[in-house]
Amino acid sequence: MPTFLAIGYGDRAGYDRTAQSVRDAAHAHDEALRQGGALMGIAGHPVQVRNPGAAGQVQTTQGPYLASALPVAGFSVIEATGMAEAIEMAAKTPCAVAHGVVEVWPLEQPQ
Repeated sequence: MPTFLAIGYGDRAGYDRTAQSVRDAAHAHDEALRQGGALMGIAGHPVQVRNPGAAGQVQTTQGPYLASALPVAGFSVIEATGMAEAIEMAAKTPCAVAHGVVEVWPLEQPQ
């Protein structure tokens, strides 16, 4: 079955202005995804890693490399029959319903 990476973006303001019943349903949906085998987590503090030319001079920088209008809130790895089903799964998650956004990326296997 194809695998997808879902990246949720959202902030507290959007979450707080979403009806409690909608948030509760979204969290219940997340729990159902977890019970179905999805790997999910809240975004922690990132570190950028570079190793130019594989010369052993590893460089790290605290903080994200990417920038967006909303902070990264969390990640999930889900299995779905295809992009349409992955979108359907992501559309009911807290970031999608609480005025945020979820990116769904297909994880393609190298041949």
